[in-house]
Amino acid sequence: MKSPLVAFVRKEFIHIFRDKRTMMILLLMPVVLIILFGYAITTEIKCVPIAILDQSRDEVTQKMISHFVASEYFELYKMIDNVEEGRALFRQGKVRMVLIVERGKVKGESEIQLLVDATDPNEATQLSAYATQIAVEQLSPFTFHLSTGKGIVPVISLLYNPQLRGAYNFVPGVMGLILILICAMMTSVGIVKEKEIGTMEVLLVSPLKPVYIILAKATPYLLLSLVNIATILALSYFLLDVPINGSLLLLVGVSVLYALVALCLGLLISTIADTQQAAMLISAVVLMLPVILLSGMVFPIENMPEILQVISNIVPAKWYIIAVKDIMIKGLGLGSVLQEIGILSLMVVVLIGLSVKRFKIRL
Repeated sequence: MKSPLVAFVRKEFIHIFRDKRTMMILLLMPVVLIILFGYAITTEIKCVPIAILDQSRDEVTQKMISHFVASEYFELYKMIDNVEEGRALFRQGKVRMVLIVERGKVKGESEIQLLVDATDPNEATQLSAYATQIAVEQLSPFTFHLSTGKGIVPVISLLYNPQLRGAYNFVPGVMGLILILICAMMTSVGIVKEKEIGTMEVLLVSPLKPVYIILAKATPYLLLSLVNIATILALSYFLLDVPINGSLLLLVGVSVLYALVALCLGLLISTIADTQQAAMLISAVVLMLPVILLSGMVFPIENMPEILQVISNIVPAKWYIIAVKDIMIKGLGLGSVLQEIGILSLMVVVLIGLSVKRFKIRL
């Protein structure tokens, strides 16, 4: 005679094996995490685009520049003619560092200047260290002074975040994580709950078209998202002292657009999941992990294998975090975030279309 405990355990195994989504999460997720954390995810910075302004143009500095170009840490975007051109490249997001070799000071102690984008303090610190090491190694033999015992001393200027405060980097990422989790999870769970308790049948027999039912379900969550956006921005500004250097209206507008993307993701999840637990699980796994790992929130995307860089383009948080940093930290205007706004808008259209299509199938 079988023990009741054994029978109950057997029943649970059968229940798990019948759920293919649960099996995929149980068996595939550890493999995915091991690959991501063990191979793809790294805090080492490589192939960072830089611009170089060489006002000296002598043999010594040319040799140093060649070492910068050959380094695995840097990738020469272009040679520039003046500092303003370099700052323009910063504003456009084309480069992360500008190396300046000042004219007529090859024998001095401060002929090298580094302009570094410090919106990510950890990355700025590493870039400064890499560049300083290369400059010192290449120029010190030619500029070392026996009388003073001093050599090259690069001058480093940290743009946008001179104090290297971590809040400047993690606040945009946390905003992206919170909005997508709350909006998507609450929307999906709310709609799936209607299915579980049977009230969805009342909506299905109404004369409303599926698209109107979907929009009606999403509207309350969008209004709650506005409250979340206001709360997050207020806490960031007043509590964490993160400045809002750009347009507040533009920042709120981009945040609302991103919230719409999250709501549409929640709607799509609700057409896939049959229970509230499944909706919460899918929301947590499918949304939270990509935001943390593939959005640039924690790990620089440029350091990842090319396949993961391509996959990161479909993560909405990546584009939102870029836009928030440009507006909030760098103080840039609408023209600098048109690409991000366009991509998020396209995601809204595609996700709404998929949700409506799947909703009709379920009808």
